[in-house]
Amino acid sequence: MATPPDRDRLGEFDIIARFFAPLATDPASLGLTDDAALLHGEAGKDLAVTTDTLIEGVHFLSSDPAETIGHKVLAVNLSDLASMGAEPMAYLLALSLPEHDPAFRSADWLGSFAAGLQQLQEASGATLIGGDTTGTPGPLAITITAMGRVPEGQAVLRSRAREGDLLYVTGTIGDAALGLRLLKDPSLSGDWNLTDDETRFLIDRYRRPQPRTGLARVLRHHANAAIDLSDGLAGDADKLCIASGLGARVDGRRVPLSKAAAKACKSDPSLLPALLGGGDDYEILAAIPEDRARAFEIDSQRPGVPVTAIGSLHARLPTQAEFIGLDGEPISLERRSFSHF
Repeated sequence: MATPPDRDRLGEFDIIARFFAPLATDPASLGLTDDAALLHGEAGKDLAVTTDTLIEGVHFLSSDPAETIGHKVLAVNLSDLASMGAEPMAYLLALSLPEHDPAFRSADWLGSFAAGLQQLQEASGATLIGGDTTGTPGPLAITITAMGRVPEGQAVLRSRAREGDLLYVTGTIGDAALGLRLLKDPSLSGDWNLTDDETRFLIDRYRRPQPRTGLARVLRHHANAAIDLSDGLAGDADKLCIASGLGARVDGRRVPLSKAAAKACKSDPSLLPALLGGGDDYEILAAIPEDRARAFEIDSQRPGVPVTAIGSLHARLPTQAEFIGLDGEPISLERRSFSHF
């Protein structure tokens, strides 16, 4: 007999909307519906504030190098700031170290973890200004709250996309999802005919996402809306559609894949739908007015961020992203997004 659905089981965004959004009464919170909050800071500036928690076994593996864990926990927050057009300023770090595993408390591990933070904060302009360190009986848990500056009134929100806007995505999609699979099952490298360099590339994309901080100013100048791709291209595109009250049509053939990901998909075509909802990309999806598309492409070259037009937004479609495959028919996606619940 099939198990009946659990009517009391709430998803991550159900929990936020039901229990926490009612507490977010200050307009700065944006109703807890965007990548960061917006506070009024110094004259002429808004302060974008975001927070993310990474947990051992959920967002990174216990065997991941400490340096890459430090990099990743800061990178995912900087990606949120970048998607809103904010330039990094400072961050707070809360570190909960497991009592049952002394390796995480060793000078070697902590030194490597701090080195990962330092390298990225020096590259981005962010700096550590405080935080908390505690012990926990559970797994390693790390929370960062990051702050960035954006000119007053110029933050790029999810909710301001317009009919006819073109959808652009930065970088390549699906590398991190493949990298995680390879870490869990190294034999897949042979199944996908990957070289050692290609395997290392995909794993590095999972462990060391590159936040598109250099694109913040370009987004402010050209984008109507944008969102950080943390949970999967399909699911995060849905969030942008819902916030803006529009539907999207995405050409799956134009979704940019790295050489390694394309090679894996050629060996196993069933991978593509999984990559569209795989998560951990930390790229940016932006809604760009058609008359600004060429200027956006040119200006994105200056910080060295590749961008690709993959679709467009339409008022007469359901408020979600429809992906079209090689045959011109919609791609069926069993999973559109990573979810904690």
